[in-house]
Amino acid sequence: MWKDVYNNKLRTIEEAILSIPKRATVVTGLAAAEAKGFLTELYKYKDHFEYLRVLTCLDMKEYDFFSQADSEGVFENHSWFYSPPTRGTLDKGIKTVDFIPNNLHRAFTDRIVSEKEEGNFIVFWGAVTPMLEKNGFFSLGLSNVYEMDMMENADMVVLEVNKHMPWTHGETQIHINQADFVVEKDWEIPALDIVPPSDLEIKIAEYITELVNDGSTIQIGIGGIPNAVAKLLDNKKNLGVHTEMFTESMIDLFEKGVINNSQKTLWKGKFVSAFAMGSQKMYDWLDNNPSVWIMRGKYVNNPYVIAQNDNMVSINTAISIDLTGQVCSEAFGPKQFSGTGGQLDTHRGAVMSKNGKGIIALRSTAKKGTISTIVPMLTQGSPVTVPRQELDYVVTEFGTAHLRGKSLGQRVKELVKISHPDFRENLMKQAKEIGLI
Repeated sequence: MWKDVYNNKLRTIEEAILSIPKRATVVTGLAAAEAKGFLTELYKYKDHFEYLRVLTCLDMKEYDFFSQADSEGVFENHSWFYSPPTRGTLDKGIKTVDFIPNNLHRAFTDRIVSEKEEGNFIVFWGAVTPMLEKNGFFSLGLSNVYEMDMMENADMVVLEVNKHMPWTHGETQIHINQADFVVEKDWEIPALDIVPPSDLEIKIAEYITELVNDGSTIQIGIGGIPNAVAKLLDNKKNLGVHTEMFTESMIDLFEKGVINNSQKTLWKGKFVSAFAMGSQKMYDWLDNNPSVWIMRGKYVNNPYVIAQNDNMVSINTAISIDLTGQVCSEAFGPKQFSGTGGQLDTHRGAVMSKNGKGIIALRSTAKKGTISTIVPMLTQGSPVTVPRQELDYVVTEFGTAHLRGKSLGQRVKELVKISHPDFRENLMKQAKEIGLI
């Protein structure tokens, strides 16, 4: 029965693209769950559209629809989180990419209001697993940050079936009756290379792991410092996971018995995340794994949900921090580099948690040691990712500063202590000049 319904809705990618109105907004999945078939083919049909806005997050490659100069005025890529392809397009002076400021748990809610205020026709084009013929269900696979919510509010739903997409549990199930069209396109799921942490990152991680107690529920991002933290948690016991992004290191810690989710306050026994990205080994491990729940980003990253986990520890990284405690993690001055993502969500939730800790980690210097990342004032135009009134712990390779509840003068002294020795004297001098101490 359900196979007949499937076949009646099956179209080629060309047919599905040409079914989209000439003026519309198309939302596709995040990162490894983006609809690669649609995004790759779209540029070929440039002459069909008057204006098409495509909403993405963490684009995995430089697609022609936004990277070609003649796309200007026809296609726009509005992104919740920049990646190398989107940054590269802007660096070439092509004006097809635009950034959406957001906190991840409200990415869907705020944007759907904006789209409906404009009266736009909304298409959800999502990557999914093959359908289970016995009951007609697909799985969204690796992401439900905003995907399910967008689908439920779309005027048209297209499902891009990919045999390589792992089946995940949680809130990822979609029924064939919810789709207008189905297309088939098999593509390898994008994988992330695991970069071994440097000695400096390991030093930072040593200070961070001192803050993680047995029985804590953790949120760990991706990158050198988070990878180093995971490697140094081997001596911990009964850790749990409630995280925006499921990463490779969590499997390693589970297999070592460090993570078992047994002492979580919320969703005991389950890994909880909003999306996943890593190696093919990780995707194979996630496939049909009932211990991992991929749930809606508006739930997973809601600070008030996160705070229900006692002993919650959030570990994030930053680009720079000023001496009052303002954190910038997403831009260099006014030039957008990445995005807020879930950093403020998870940091805020951890700080509100019973015995929780919000940790911001960064190297003390940048540009081969020529500049300090701890600065008197943020560069003009820099967005504040974590406000100073919410900052908790800051960690560099020179130690830990606990700033929650501290005065401006106390913060200056604490942050200078963990800055690079080459810059401490000048930081104190500048702090006095601007009246912080």
